[in-house]
Amino acid sequence: MAIFLNKDSKVIVQGMTGATGMKHTKLMLADGTNIVGGVNPRKAGTSVDFDGTEVPVFGSVAEAIEKTGANVSVLFVPPAFSKAAVVEAIDAEIPLAVVITEGIAVHDSAAFWAYAQSKGNKTRIIGPNCPGLITPGQSNAGIIPGDITKPGRIGLVSKSGTLTYQMMYELRDIGFSSAVGIGGDPVIGTTHIDALAAFEADPETDLIVMIGEIGGDAEERAADFIKANVTKPVVGYVAGFTAPEGKTMGHAGAIVSGSSGTAQAKKEALEAAGVKVGKTPTETAKLARELLS
Repeated sequence: MAIFLNKDSKVIVQGMTGATGMKHTKLMLADGTNIVGGVNPRKAGTSVDFDGTEVPVFGSVAEAIEKTGANVSVLFVPPAFSKAAVVEAIDAEIPLAVVITEGIAVHDSAAFWAYAQSKGNKTRIIGPNCPGLITPGQSNAGIIPGDITKPGRIGLVSKSGTLTYQMMYELRDIGFSSAVGIGGDPVIGTTHIDALAAFEADPETDLIVMIGEIGGDAEERAADFIKANVTKPVVGYVAGFTAPEGKTMGHAGAIVSGSSGTAQAKKEALEAAGVKVGKTPTETAKLARELLS
């Protein structure tokens, strides 16, 4: 089983013909992802050879869906053009849009998130500023290294890309059903709660690891959701215990103002919901290991 992405997912890449798109399309193909096309209006009708795999380029997301039956788009589109690209994906009603791009204006993210809602939420958005998601052994949509873990029974949802990779590597001997990097911007599509609900419903996920960070109240809201709705064991980690107050740390959303959004407040909220919270990623992995044994 998997959440949001599996071996049957048909993936297109918006921005495939750019340098970053080319690099990561090649890596996704190597991981077994079924990439059925790229999108670039200026190069429509051409194709790109990735080590013997010919991937056609379409003029629009709608055309790509019509010709290939694509149901996932991964976006490697520069920040200035990302809003238009996401809106195009929403208009085409692709079920999943994974927005990797960093540096998208918060106003633009808020606009395309609201647009998706106004269209009936037919398109699930993951990101922006995220590593994407992977279902090991089946499909990889984004930039998560495909060779650091194996299929297993842990579900992972994380605000941080690098901590996603570290946790997957720490628990590589057990493996993951799916790992989802939701991004750390102030406005994102899929949230901790969305992923927690999906993992709770997945019969092949036995334990959930949730990685948060300072800033905002997403982790506190996730704690409330866990308390009310999640029966599976959840292990957590909150990045940013040593962050100075009032200073943005790494992600645009990782800023603490006053007492809200601190790592300690988030840790306490999660523990009050029955979540075991580690002080470091390694300790968090150890807690997960103990709960599964």
